[in-house]
Order: sequence, then C-alpha cells, then structure tokens
Amino acid sequence: MKKMTRLSVSIFKSGALLAALAGVLLAGCGGEEKEKEPVVSVQAAPAEKESISQTITTEAVVFPLEQATVAPKITSTIKKFFVQRGARVRKGQLLAELENADLAATAESSKGDYEQAEATYVMTVGAGLPQQIQKAELDAASAKAAFDAQQKIYDSRKELLQQGAIPRRDFEAAEVALAQARSQNEQAQKQLADLQRLGKDQLLKSAQGSKESQEGKYRAAAAQLSYSMIKSPIDGVVTDRPPYEGDLATANQPILTVMNLSRLIAKTHIPQAEAVQLKVGNPAEITVAGLDEPIKARVSLVSPALDPGSTTVEVWVEARKPDPALRPGMTVPVSMTAKTAKDAIVVPAAAVFHGDEAGDYVLVAGSDNKAHQKKVQVGVRNKEAVQIVNGINAGEPVITVGGYGVPDGTQIKVEAPEKEESAGADDEKDKKGDKKDDDDKSDEKGAKKDGKADSAAAKPGKGKE
Repeated sequence: MKKMTRLSVSIFKSGALLAALAGVLLAGCGGEEKEKEPVVSVQAAPAEKESISQTITTEAVVFPLEQATVAPKITSTIKKFFVQRGARVRKGQLLAELENADLAATAESSKGDYEQAEATYVMTVGAGLPQQIQKAELDAASAKAAFDAQQKIYDSRKELLQQGAIPRRDFEAAEVALAQARSQNEQAQKQLADLQRLGKDQLLKSAQGSKESQEGKYRAAAAQLSYSMIKSPIDGVVTDRPPYEGDLATANQPILTVMNLSRLIAKTHIPQAEAVQLKVGNPAEITVAGLDEPIKARVSLVSPALDPGSTTVEVWVEARKPDPALRPGMTVPVSMTAKTAKDAIVVPAAAVFHGDEAGDYVLVAGSDNKAHQKKVQVGVRNKEAVQIVNGINAGEPVITVGGYGVPDGTQIKVEAPEKEESAGADDEKDKKGDKKDDDDKSDEKGAKKDGKADSAAAKPGKGKE
C-alpha cells in the first residue's frame, strides 16, 4: 500500500511538470501575436457658423469724468458752509464763505478812489481849455488883428504911391510893418495850434491814467473779496468736506471735492498688442457685483502714448447710463469688444491646439474612428470660442475634450457629453435621499422616545405589584 502511494505521487509530479511546460509554450506562442492599438475616449462637437466677437477683459478703476478739488486762493477762517456731503450742486453755486471784513473794507475804499478819479476825468474832458491855452488864443487873435490893420495900411499907401500923393519911403515903411505883422501872426497861430494839440492830449492822458490806476486797484480789491466766496466750478455732488466752520482754510489746500457722477469712466492699462485692436467707440461692458446685468459702456479713449513705467496703454471706458451701484474708486471687471466676425466658422477654444512645428491645428473625429490633425488659420478669438479662417469646413466634428497630446491617426472613441439634467437629477435624488435619512432618523428617535415612555410608565406598575 505504501509503494502504491509513492508511485501515485511520482506520477502526479510528472503531470504537473508537463502542464507547466505546456503553459510556457503556449505563452511563448501568444507573445508573437500583434498588440492591440490604444483607444482614446474623446468628446467632439461640429464646427458651426455664427458670429464671434474678440473681447478684451481686464480690471479697471472707476473715476468721474469731471471732478473739482475746491481750494481757496487766500488764507482765512471758514465763516460758514452752505452744503453738506452728498449735496447736489450747480456750477457757480456758493459752497462756503470765509471771513472777509477786512477785504470788504479795502474794496469799498478802492471803489471810492476809483469813482473820484473817474469824476476828475469826466470834468477834464468836459471843461474849457487851461489858462495857457486861453492866453495863446488871445495872442493869436491880437496878432491876426494887427496883421489885418497893417495889410490895409499897405494897400492904402500903395494906391497913394501910384497916384503920387505920398513919397516912396512911406510906402516902404508900410511894407516892412506888414511883413512884421504877418510873421507875428503866423507865430501866434502856430503856438495856439501846438498848445491845443499837445497840451490838451497830455492833460487828458494824465486824467485817464489816474482813472485807470484807481480802477485797477478797485478790481484787485474786489477780486480778493470774491476769493472769500467759494463757489462750485462744475455741476455735481459734494463727495468730501474735511474741515468744519471756524477752521482755518489755508490757501491752495482743498476744503471741498465735487464730482460729476452722471459721467463715470473706468480707467485701465492693457498691453500694447491688445490696445492696437481697440478704437474709440468700441462697445464695452462694466460688471458690478450685485447687479444682474452688466452696465453698457463704450471705449472713449485709447492713449496715443505708452505709460513709460509699465509700457502699457491707458484706456478709458465710459458708462452710458451709470447705475447708482457704480461708484468712483471701485475696481470692476471691464470687457471691451475689439471686432466682430459675422457668419464665421467657429469652434470651442478648447478644440484649438498649438505646436512649435505644426502651428495652430485641430483634431477632427473621422468616420474611421481616428483623430485626424488639420492645420488651421485662426481669426477672432475669445475665451469661449475661436474663428477658423481656413482649414476646416462648417459641420466637421472637431475634438473638444481629450484631444490634448493625441497624435495624428490615433484610434478614438467618441463619447457623448454628460448632460446637466442628469447631474441635476442626481442632486435631486441625493437631496431626497438625505431627506429620507433625516425622516428615518427622526422616526427612530421618536420610537426610542416612545419606548422610553412606555418603560417609564411600566415601572410604577411593576413596583405596585
């Protein structure tokens, strides 16, 4: 019996060895078979024809287009404020008044001096000529009379000389006297003309100069007085008023700030490559936290020069109808539309890849269940989609998910994208499950409570027994 057992063990070992050799041979034959190609799971979507806009999104700081920091030109105590923070004011409205009693007195004194100088000027213009001019007029009249008399004597003696009634020497004496009278008359007339022309002009200039000098002093005093009346230079809202009545207002130090909140702009700095694509008038949007819809705006300024510190370009976006929620000093996201392409071939941005050698390309899901790489020319681009100028046609299925790093000709399996409804349904199921669990827990707690109550009620009875 023992011999038979040893023989069986030996046969069993020989069979196990043969089975192992057969397994090795079979494994060697199977290794020669060709390995299967890997299959990549992807998602695809057809290229569609639609409009696409190139947008530039950045952060911007809100500023009022019009702002005035009001500062007095003189140093004086603040007598009274006529507005508070938040008050709406008009251009030219009185905002504050400084102490001005001394300035008012100076202006009144200067006004009196000016009125006196003006009266003197009027009297000088309307009054007669000075005494010197009057004397010259009398001398001129006398010289003219003497000349006329000598002219008559000369004419009479000339006639008598022709008749032989007088000697020739009397005629020559009359001729000499006439020449002297003519000379004196001409001199007197010239002197009178000079005095009338020059003397009166100088007198008028003197009176006019005194008048203008006093007028200038009066205007300077009135201007100093007006500086004590602080008025608003623009329409707007008072946003800041640091000092109080009785405080000293220092010259050129702000005491009020007025902003025109009807026109607000968002200032930002963008790279010059993006700024080249923008033009004044391009549509834009300003997003404000708390508002359901963005505020419509437009590009109002693209700086013609670079910022030397950051080598960026300053851009202004002006809100068309500012919402009260948009306030100066806020940092807000701004989206500017640079250009729009209509009826363009558009694919999702995730479907476009870029390689150093291949450039821009997409992967098309072929009917042979393989990914085919196609080089494309890209046009308008934004965060969600890209315009394909050429390379593919509308309707071609491009790989949108799972195509990164996939070589040309790779075997693919196109899967349908997960629907949001199913996810929503799962969430609803989870909510219902949670609610059910809560109900079960509450029922369990209630049952425990009831059990405790029953036991508590049973104990007294048990004690009585």
